[in-house]
Amino acid sequence: MSELPRYEYVKLADAIAAEIGSGKLPQGAALPGERAMTELYRVSIGTVRRAVVELRKRGLVATLPAKGTYVIGMPEPSGDAPEQGEPRA
Repeated sequence: MSELPRYEYVKLADAIAAEIGSGKLPQGAALPGERAMTELYRVSIGTVRRAVVELRKRGLVATLPAKGTYVIGMPEPSGDAPEQGEPRA
């Protein structure tokens, strides 16, 4: 069975999560602003916004109104993470 295509916002969230996991974006670091991320990752602002929501759901970032979005956690090891669409235990 072939793998289902992933949405662009999930790909972006995964890329940012990888940067957090690698230490490129350490805990406490601010993510670039929405407009900067649209240029950096060459995606729409809607994709950036949905990716940030996804990262918040994963517990990796927090957004402070009028302050920005900051790294607050580390991604789960890939071996223990549930597959897309599977509920977390």
